[in-house]
Amino acid sequence: MLFLALETSCDETAAAVFTDELAVVSSVVASQTELHARFGGVVPEIASRAHLRNLLPVIDEAIGRAGIALADIGCIAVHHTPGLVGALLIGVSAAKMLSLALGVPLIGVNHVASHIFACRLAAEGDIYPCIGLVVSGGHTALFHCDTALSLQLLGGTRDDAAGEAFDKVAAILGLGFPGGPAVEREAALGNPRAHAFPRSFRDDARLEFSFSGLKTAVLYSCHGQDVSKAVPPPAGPKRADLAASFQAAVIDVLTVKCKQALRQTGLKRLAVGGGVTANKALRAALQEMCEKECAELFIPPMNLCTDNAAMAALAVEKWKRGEFAGPELDAEPNFL
Repeated sequence: MLFLALETSCDETAAAVFTDELAVVSSVVASQTELHARFGGVVPEIASRAHLRNLLPVIDEAIGRAGIALADIGCIAVHHTPGLVGALLIGVSAAKMLSLALGVPLIGVNHVASHIFACRLAAEGDIYPCIGLVVSGGHTALFHCDTALSLQLLGGTRDDAAGEAFDKVAAILGLGFPGGPAVEREAALGNPRAHAFPRSFRDDARLEFSFSGLKTAVLYSCHGQDVSKAVPPPAGPKRADLAASFQAAVIDVLTVKCKQALRQTGLKRLAVGGGVTANKALRAALQEMCEKECAELFIPPMNLCTDNAAMAALAVEKWKRGEFAGPELDAEPNFL
């Protein structure tokens, strides 16, 4: 059977077609990066308007690439939580309309759980039970995942998500948006030991994160105590060292917390999803840690790390259990 999935939780408009055997037939993503770049972050109203413009053409392209007709779709899936409420509403409304028009079931999918399920798609085999780490612009959290649909939150961030911290530090350093790739490129030129930036909760048994203090430390290291008239530093060793030291601090905390979660639960599988997992240094650090812990590491390819609709193939698990949504399905912006 064929599924059509929609993703509009933040600033990527996406649609995908996949089968009940988890074969992805097509996946289309329309990026809004250029729209938000001038603001240094995602503007919810702009994101919602862009979804309105982009969603139908993206759906049409996904259907076309799959070489099928819309009438061939047997189920509609949509990420309905968490995310920006206005953006989510665009996808949810379209999904309910398609479900009604085609006379096919509707399934609501948790966007965060889908990021972990992206590892299942890439692995082409079972990854559960596992520790799941979702690290993105909006979320940084660890889960004990018994199954694809049974996730227990072990701990999350108290303030900024890791991806948000990357964006803010990129703005401080004048590196542009999105911050993750920009900081990663700059960090490759610098010394990660140049600045001893804070690593909140690193040595704490609690599986929690905090990146706000790290962001502030970068700000003061860059501009000093008077930041009222601060301007981004020019290209050179200072900027590169700040980026490298910041990235090293984030990666250190994420890696240590994953190790703690594995040891505390006794699990030997780690599945990592979300846009920040596109960072090559993070992937390498997690791989090294897992090898030392004799644990399996699952990280999806780059195209499944950032927001997409293919990872909503998690809906197949709900379909097997008959967990369908009704017309009351709504956008739920809150986390889990």
